[in-house]
Amino acid sequence: MGKISCSLIFFLLISAGCTPFISRDLRREISRDITFRQVINDPEAYTGKTVLISGIIIGSKNTKEGTLIEILQKQADIEGRPKDVDNSDGRFLALYDGYLDTAIYTQGREVAVAGEIKGKRVLPLGEIDYTYPLISIKEIHLFKVRKEERYYICPYPYRLWDYPYLYP
Repeated sequence: MGKISCSLIFFLLISAGCTPFISRDLRREISRDITFRQVINDPEAYTGKTVLISGIIIGSKNTKEGTLIEILQKQADIEGRPKDVDNSDGRFLALYDGYLDTAIYTQGREVAVAGEIKGKRVLPLGEIDYTYPLISIKEIHLFKVRKEERYYICPYPYRLWDYPYLYP
């Protein structure tokens, strides 16, 4: 009985850590065979398809249409969180039909967006025109800010036990 209850508790703790952040119904709609690279190459070919894309917010603004978020796509890890890597297949625009506070959905935050591909928008990016796939947000998940790991370097090159006179 003890082994079974310990195994059950372990399983519940592990599964609680892997709780999906997108609803079950929406997960069923996601087209898993479509990659972001395919979408960015020809957004209009995938209009109407539902996708799940992770990335880093580049900027956001509230418009008459709703909150428009520019996101740099990143490959997702096992939890769906954007990986901390230096490569991406491009940028996309995510439109939320309503109000999101741009002080929270701000530059540098990690998100996962589930939504319907609505086509493309061409907007200036620096001195070029950039073609963004446009995603109509059905659900958005804002990941908690990662805590910065700190490493302290001892200012003394010696260990305390190298000084026997410190101990009585």
